[in-house]
Amino acid sequence: MTTTTAYRPAPVGRAELLGRLDRVLHTRGRALLTGPAGVGKTELALAAAARAEARGETVLWLATLPADRGIPGAAAAALVASVAAACSAEEYDVLAGLPGPQRTAVAMLSREAPIPDGGWDPIALRLALAQILRTLAARGPVLLVVDGVQRIDPDSADLLRFALHLAPAALRAVAVETPSGYGSEPLTPGEAGEPEGLWVPSEADVLFVPPLHADEIAELLIHHRLPSRMAGRIHKASGGNPRLALAVGRSLADARTPVHHADALSLSGRARDVARQLLGATSPAVRATLLLAALALRPTASLIRRTGRPTAEADLAAAERANLISLKEDGTVGFTAGVLPSTLIHDACWTQRSAGHAALAGVVDDPVEAVRHRALATDVPDEELAAEVARAAETARRRGNSALAAELALLAAESTPVQHGERRIARLLDAAEEAARAARADLAMRAATDLLARDATPAQRVRARLAVLDTAGQGLTGLDEIYVHAMEDSEGDTALRAAVQLRLAVKYVLADGDPVRSRAAAVTSAALAASVGDRQTAAKALTVQARMDRFLGSPDAEAVLTEARALEMVERPLGIRNAAQILTIRHALFDDRLVEARDQLQALLPLVERRGSVEDTIELFSTLATVEARQGQCAASLAHAGRALALTLEAGLSPGPAWYTLALAETAGGSFARALSYARRSVRASEEEGDHVFLSRSLYALGRVQLVTGDVAAALETLRRVQSGERDQSAVDPSMLRWHEELAEALLAGDCPEEAAAVLADVRPVAERLGRTTVLLGCDRAYGLYLAASGKADEAAELLGATAERFGQAGLPLERGRALVALARVERRRRRRSAAQHALHTAAGVFERAGAAPWLALTTETPVRNHEPAPSRADAVSALTEAELRLALMVGQGASNQEAAAKLYLSVKTVEARLTRIYQKLDVRSRAQLATALTHRPQGAGEPVD
Repeated sequence: MTTTTAYRPAPVGRAELLGRLDRVLHTRGRALLTGPAGVGKTELALAAAARAEARGETVLWLATLPADRGIPGAAAAALVASVAAACSAEEYDVLAGLPGPQRTAVAMLSREAPIPDGGWDPIALRLALAQILRTLAARGPVLLVVDGVQRIDPDSADLLRFALHLAPAALRAVAVETPSGYGSEPLTPGEAGEPEGLWVPSEADVLFVPPLHADEIAELLIHHRLPSRMAGRIHKASGGNPRLALAVGRSLADARTPVHHADALSLSGRARDVARQLLGATSPAVRATLLLAALALRPTASLIRRTGRPTAEADLAAAERANLISLKEDGTVGFTAGVLPSTLIHDACWTQRSAGHAALAGVVDDPVEAVRHRALATDVPDEELAAEVARAAETARRRGNSALAAELALLAAESTPVQHGERRIARLLDAAEEAARAARADLAMRAATDLLARDATPAQRVRARLAVLDTAGQGLTGLDEIYVHAMEDSEGDTALRAAVQLRLAVKYVLADGDPVRSRAAAVTSAALAASVGDRQTAAKALTVQARMDRFLGSPDAEAVLTEARALEMVERPLGIRNAAQILTIRHALFDDRLVEARDQLQALLPLVERRGSVEDTIELFSTLATVEARQGQCAASLAHAGRALALTLEAGLSPGPAWYTLALAETAGGSFARALSYARRSVRASEEEGDHVFLSRSLYALGRVQLVTGDVAAALETLRRVQSGERDQSAVDPSMLRWHEELAEALLAGDCPEEAAAVLADVRPVAERLGRTTVLLGCDRAYGLYLAASGKADEAAELLGATAERFGQAGLPLERGRALVALARVERRRRRRSAAQHALHTAAGVFERAGAAPWLALTTETPVRNHEPAPSRADAVSALTEAELRLALMVGQGASNQEAAAKLYLSVKTVEARLTRIYQKLDVRSRAQLATALTHRPQGAGEPVD
């Protein structure tokens, strides 16, 4: 066995629980993992076993099978076999040391000897198993894992219970249990009722393994290389159960065509099978009760009892024990996973569904719900009933329940008789547009598909297609056919053509990455809308135009935005997500007018939370978090970014933008490790969606953290992708995504000073022309580092000190602190230790007041990592750049040119050229002389370079 502390990562979302399990095992020695089937108990036990093996412990793994429960001694025999597998040939003497009767009993148990009519000696077998475990534990720590303890046969349970009772402290045990109420295999006829435990309850800590949160489900999907952009919807369908989530994710991955946000989730195949397995743990009577709960809009125990189920409470209690539902104190029923009611309804026949709806129609206390159930209880179209459902939809709309209104509007259309074709089409259109308002992509697609298959007018077809586009979120790739048909059908209708052009303007920038074409479409849309007096569409189109004007560096951006705001104030649109009002706030963010931006957002947020759509609320929380991260309000930024992500996942929207925002917030005040994780997720989701805008943003967030954490090679690769993408999109305004200063700094760290200077030289004139003052400050910070790399440390220190001061005056504390950290590095190179420490202490104070934990940690790291030479004998060495000094130390410690090139991610030719400069600066002619020149260094500064 090998000993190492390099543990494998904990299962997704289980790091804290795994740590708790380790602590319990070391303090109590016994732990029981329990929870629903598929929740990840075995994965957690495997991780604990892997950690034990890494520590050099012996691990015995006993995995029971369903048939074991009916075979006396099956689990005990498997344990004896696992002991043999865990020991080497030299060690396998635990059985040989047993007394004769005990060896005979073990041989009978293992079927290596015949069993007499009287059976084996139970006392001898008890003692033998106890002795085997004691002998094994005497050689070192042992971890016994029993996976599926509920399937252990009674005889084995008795043997193990006795052996564990006598086992020394060096033997620890983990039992993994899926209780019968949590979806384990039902007992076969003739079996005993409740499985026996391995110890009395007081001897072990019970650890419940809960479902994963939505964000953890997203991470799980990424870990298994499954589509993560549907993470929110998959979490709803699975209820956070990892096995269910992976089944749904694999169903999506196996689909013949990519599943779009507007499509219903594929819940066939694996997902349905897993759901049926979970539901199968309950009796048919319980499933019949659950079917009624699945059919109801607001199921309660009393409601289901009134439908003719007198045992409703008992049935629901059994379902709750099986973790299929949750029951609140008022009797409200909620399914733990969306796939469960879906599967119940899917597997029920029409007669069962119709009877259930009919029963519910007679007992619900809301007339809207009663009409819904009456309509679903029949498959015969009826105009009188359809009209009643349509009125119910209007009632739901007035109540503010857009999702129910959309469902009822679609139900009204589907209940309309064939002889009322025009009325059915009108109702389908109403349903599609209501679904768009409710962000119900599935209902919008259903209604539009039905409408487009009928004899609808061109205008109706256009409006239905626009409703589908409006629910697509960031996922506009692959919808070209919808746009083409909408353009064709809008010919001759100016107002509709303006609406189509507006959607095209959004598509061109998000899906195609073409802001020039997007601006042209927005200009066309605004002009068409203005010509027919459609102020709302005109305002939206002008807003898109203003956004593109800013991106492309047009001086007209603010004037266009002002015009859009004027139209918007007159129309007072319901939504703000693409409105001029939010763009005005974002312009303030880009300009670092952060107090103004935050004040406007906080004034708007309560109104939007009460009356706005979920997309509006997400947009505000995301923008507010970004403002606060820039402003140094780190705790508030993390809170608002978390709210944005939670709402995004709950609504089933693409998580890419929310992950990007959270990456920014984590970079400011959380942890660089989490920031890297969120940025990588955002990159992946944006690539899956084909979202060019957020791909550039998430790559910027990723590259920035990679640079700050010292992964220069990865940062260079990532930031070059940003540079390439922004150039492909003809980006001009540097304030919207500040990658230039980050790329310049990464190039300097990678010993490409000329290229870094070129990047700064390109962006500075543009920033000056557009008046982007704080962009220039970022360039100054990077240029200060360039001066230092060029040997002009005095000029660098002066510029960085002034830059830090101006960042502070601009209300950008984190940028000020970062400039101070850069100043400290330069001051150390100038051999001004006191000045360097002062700069670091000032930066630490700035970061501490802002709550910028990861940045504060940077200021407390020892400067030893720079491997600086001692000033007393290193005047010449001080002339080396940081990159040259790193190479000099490497070569001085014996690295070859090839080894140094590999470690520094450089070509051998670049290493040779850099060494030539080093030799010239130090006036040395050999590696031996170079090593001598670097001999005198401060204590600790001569550690080997990693």
